[in-house]
Amino acid sequence: MYLLLGGLCLAVTSMAQTDTTVKPAPAADTLRVGNMIIIKKGGEKHSGSDTEVQISTRKYKRNPNVSTNWIILDLGFSNYVDNTNYAGAAAQAFAPGSNKNWFDLRTGKSVNVNIWLFMQRLNLVQHVLNLKYGIGIELNNYRYEENIRYAKNPPLVYKDVIEYSKNKLAADYVTVPLMLNFNFTPNNPNHKSFGLSVGASAGYLYSSRQKFISDETGKEKTKGNLGLEPFKLSYIAELQLGPVKLYGSMATKSMFEDGLDQKPYNVGIRFSNW
Repeated sequence: MYLLLGGLCLAVTSMAQTDTTVKPAPAADTLRVGNMIIIKKGGEKHSGSDTEVQISTRKYKRNPNVSTNWIILDLGFSNYVDNTNYAGAAAQAFAPGSNKNWFDLRTGKSVNVNIWLFMQRLNLVQHVLNLKYGIGIELNNYRYEENIRYAKNPPLVYKDVIEYSKNKLAADYVTVPLMLNFNFTPNNPNHKSFGLSVGASAGYLYSSRQKFISDETGKEKTKGNLGLEPFKLSYIAELQLGPVKLYGSMATKSMFEDGLDQKPYNVGIRFSNW
């Protein structure tokens, strides 16, 4: 028994010794050709040395044909292009004694906030050309310099003798945008993509009001029909520069039904995934 155990130990010891005459296996080489990866491995097989070549392909994540972006926020500025003929009968009927200065806005105080419930992007051509659509609300606040005041039944505008510390008109719309989206880098992640979207949007005025504050009367609001057009059709655009997304819109007609020719527009920054 002792002799058998001694023989086993001697055999194990001799097997554990390294043959210094054997050359180490050459290191593996990797070559990339397009989406193929070629790996050349060195080593020993059977009685001689040989080389193993392995060819594989890199797999890219496929873009979905329909992708959805939930809860998008826009922050920007509101303004309008005023082409009203204040000497005309229509303008004087709606705003007696008015001129263009009546409707001057405070610089940087008129703001636009849009909250989109969702937007979807539908692949049309190789994920480069897409159809983009959604639904949300547009909130527009116009801060006036002058002490103008809106009345209703019938709607008209007049200049008050009271000095207002705050005077703004709010117009809120339910809006549906529809755009063609050009994604110039479809295989890049969203924060590294570059693209452009152009199209139109249709909005319905669901709320309009004027809010004004003065020392004499305090805080007051006038709600209801203030002479605004109930529907709004706008040209819209969106620009994506990596993580930065900009938006803009321009109405096709005046936001007032009669008297004033003021076409509103908005510009700002968009917070979204794509």
